[in-house]
Amino acid sequence: MALFSRRSKDSSETPADDAAPEEAVDSASAGTSTDAPDVTSEAADAAAAASVSISVSSYGGLGASAPPPAKPQLQPRKTGRAATKVAPRATETVPGLQDNVLVREALARLADGTAPQALLDVARQCLQGHLFLRIKGDARALLAEGKELPLAMVKVGDRNFALAYSSGAALQASVRADGDADTSALGQPVLSVVKHVLAGPYEGLVLDQSSAPARAVLPKDLLKKLLEKVDEKLAIKTLLAAERTPETAAAVAQALARAPLWVAVGKLDDGRPGIAEGRAEDGSRYLEVYSHPVEVAVMGRGDQAAPVTAAQLAAALGDEGLAGVIVDPAGPWIRLSRDELAPVFATAA
Repeated sequence: MALFSRRSKDSSETPADDAAPEEAVDSASAGTSTDAPDVTSEAADAAAAASVSISVSSYGGLGASAPPPAKPQLQPRKTGRAATKVAPRATETVPGLQDNVLVREALARLADGTAPQALLDVARQCLQGHLFLRIKGDARALLAEGKELPLAMVKVGDRNFALAYSSGAALQASVRADGDADTSALGQPVLSVVKHVLAGPYEGLVLDQSSAPARAVLPKDLLKKLLEKVDEKLAIKTLLAAERTPETAAAVAQALARAPLWVAVGKLDDGRPGIAEGRAEDGSRYLEVYSHPVEVAVMGRGDQAAPVTAAQLAAALGDEGLAGVIVDPAGPWIRLSRDELAPVFATAA
């Protein structure tokens, strides 16, 4: 399969959104999946179930409108220990095509999870990196002619769903399933894909449709929710998804001083509201901070996602018993000490 170029770096050092918006190559073996035989009523059922249950339950606290006071009065409350710290090493299941490992692994967990929580896990991992698309026709020629690129899609009844892929292996599975050779492959940043779907005649996005059970339907309503509160730069998510270096902590701290942030608000044993905090192995307390409301929802605790500014976060850290913050506890996550949070404290000066 002819694919597309990537930067000349070692894959472990390349952020997942390495693919440029207009990189495309000719392909003699990639194929579209219009009316794909393996996505039928299952996709319709998944879309309907996800749309209803997420809006009623899991999204109950997604982006709570009322921010905490300038000097938060909420009490910290202990939660469970965080999950995976660092993102898995970048891989290429097809040579020359770097997988979006976090999305791929979230999809692989669908067999063990239940909707909508497992679906939210996929959705949150779609807030970093790139996805792969299949284009009907010669993408390079279409770009040169200034023509619109027709995305491969699947029809479920009278509804259209765009198709995207987390990895080269998933893309190859789609090619094997339909055998359509008149297509090209294209790599796009995730936000570009989501915005294109929302702007087009689609009811949602199907990820890895030929890789059941490791496939998902992200309904249009869910995609809209993701964009409503997203940091357009995806600064924090991108840093956490990349290889950790000695500079990562400082870069995340700088991002916390500028990017949209949320805390998880739930109830203490006595019924009062409390901000979620985690514990390190040595018992040190860390305030939980989130890069997007969906990161709060996926924890499955029924918390409300409350927006905070960097200055409000600094005020909340006035509790000297807090050792720092833990960012995106569902993983990949990072802990930052009070000393490392100097950029955040500077916003309150």
